[in-house]
Amino acid sequence: MGEARERSGPPERKSLAARSATITVMIRAAFAAAKSLKRDFGEVEHLQISEKGPGDFVSHADIKAERTLRTELSRVRPDYGFLGEEGGETKGDGRNRWIVDPLDGTTNFLHGVPHFAISIALEREKEIIAGVIYQPISDELFWAEKGNGAYIDTPNARSRRLRVSGRKDPARALVGTGIPHIGKGNHAAYHAKLAAVTERTAGVRRWGAAALDLAFVAAGRYDAFFEFGLAPWDVAAGVLMVREAGGLVGDVAGQPYELGGPSLLASNFGLRDAMVDILSKA
Repeated sequence: MGEARERSGPPERKSLAARSATITVMIRAAFAAAKSLKRDFGEVEHLQISEKGPGDFVSHADIKAERTLRTELSRVRPDYGFLGEEGGETKGDGRNRWIVDPLDGTTNFLHGVPHFAISIALEREKEIIAGVIYQPISDELFWAEKGNGAYIDTPNARSRRLRVSGRKDPARALVGTGIPHIGKGNHAAYHAKLAAVTERTAGVRRWGAAALDLAFVAAGRYDAFFEFGLAPWDVAAGVLMVREAGGLVGDVAGQPYELGGPSLLASNFGLRDAMVDILSKA
């Protein structure tokens, strides 16, 4: 597999929407953290790995990437708070907070599977206003700002605005999910819901990186995505991405979603009611 080229800053591409200074800061931080992730991914068999819990690993790559993100973001926004998966929370000005997953898809990374991402969101007064999700290996950059839309930058191409799919029939829908693993979640309850979804849809995919799953809904690659027990850093950027691409985010019962809530369902408008019906009855 080819390694994506390293970038030192935001790509020089014509954009359909002007990036704010905040988005530019977030992208630069993501690219800085991606450099070490790409190097470590190329030597994944040599990484020192410690267990946090059953089936839940943390590598030096995670910690190093989060340290880079914290340094880059606080250098330009020193008063902002910071919530990261590995290093916990730092209180800031009480209004602004970075919510960061330095390596979403850690298990994929540690097994040499090239499907993982850096996720950065900015929360202002309890509302997510900006998000960046960067996949270092495919070199795909997803970004969104509240009220300004969601976009994707790909190698050698101009920025393209994201739109959720228009499919309304579950039988034609491709659905993403996250399957609970050892030590996590209610397996029996989840598999009942998974069975109901597989019986009514064109297919289900489990790729193991919730940030990218949500970006894929925003891009129309998935028609819907559901999962249980996701942390704020898993989804903060992706939730904004879906909404700015014209989609809906709630829980599996169709109620409003709050960061850290027990369940999440993201979809286009046409499929939301059908997905709620399928998941609620299982």
